[in-house]
Formats: sequence, C-alpha cells, structure tokens
Amino acid sequence: MTATPTPTTAPQPVRPVPALQAALAAEHTAVYGYGIAGALLTGGDQAAAVADWRTHEQARDTLEAMIVKLGAPPVAASPAYALPFAVNDARSARRLAAALEDGVTQAYLGLVAVSDTTLRTFGALAMQPPAQRAAAWRGSTVAFPGMGALVSAWGAPRPHIPPALARPAANTG
Repeated sequence: MTATPTPTTAPQPVRPVPALQAALAAEHTAVYGYGIAGALLTGGDQAAAVADWRTHEQARDTLEAMIVKLGAPPVAASPAYALPFAVNDARSARRLAAALEDGVTQAYLGLVAVSDTTLRTFGALAMQPPAQRAAAWRGSTVAFPGMGALVSAWGAPRPHIPPALARPAANTG
C-alpha cells in the first residue's frame, strides 16, 4: 500500500507594505533609542550615536516615502518605547545601540521575502549597514545578523554546543 500524499499549503507571499511598515517601525524605535543611548555616551561614542541617529532618521524618511508611494499611510512613531533592559550608563547604552541595530537588521531581513525583486534587493542591501553598526557597538560580529530573534520566534531548536567547544580557548601566548 502506498500512502497518498496530502496537499500542503503553500506559504503566503510576504506583502510589501507590511514588510516596509515593519522596517519603518524598527527605524522609529532606533531613532527613539539612540536619543536614550546618546544621552549616556561621551566622546567618540556619543559622536557615533549621533551619526547613527541621523542615519536612522534618513532611513525612516525614505521608508515613509516608499510606503506613501505604494498608497498606504506610514505607521506613526510611538511617543515612547519600552527598552529591552535598563539603560543607565555608557556600557548599557552601547548594548542598547547594538540591540537597536539588530532590530533594524531583522526588520530589513523581512523585506528579503517579498516577491518584488526591487524591494528584495533594497532589503538585502539595507540589512548590511545596521549589521555592521551592531558589530561595531557590540565589539563582535554574529554569524547571521537578524536571524537570532527570528529563530527564537519560530521556535526552531538551537544547536547543541558541547561544553568543550563553548569555552574560549586558553591564552597560550
């Protein structure tokens, strides 16, 4: 006896406007968050935060124009956003900056799934600068920027890393 295959439901295509709205919401969050982070930083870190803040303002404006061009009203910024953790010193402000950039990277990753090739290309290219800024703020890179939160949200299992491999190697120099 052979089993009769059951039809599977094809995944629904990602619609451009909701994906753009998600990216816009992430940019709104970044603009707000950099206002918090920048207030706790000094010197070069503060200058970098101001530059990143301005970059996110420009990206926000670009996304708003793209959404309007598609005939939809852009999602408005909230007056305030809940921070992912307490931000009360320069160290936590740098962590916040990295987290903001991770959120923006993840939002642009969502654009890569739309059917419009121009928007897919836009999303793929737009992911790169925030991933680089996150690495700069964090002081290290991650293997697949923007994917960590998606993997957690989907409930996909994380790979088991044997304890011997999880520990950093001893400094032999």
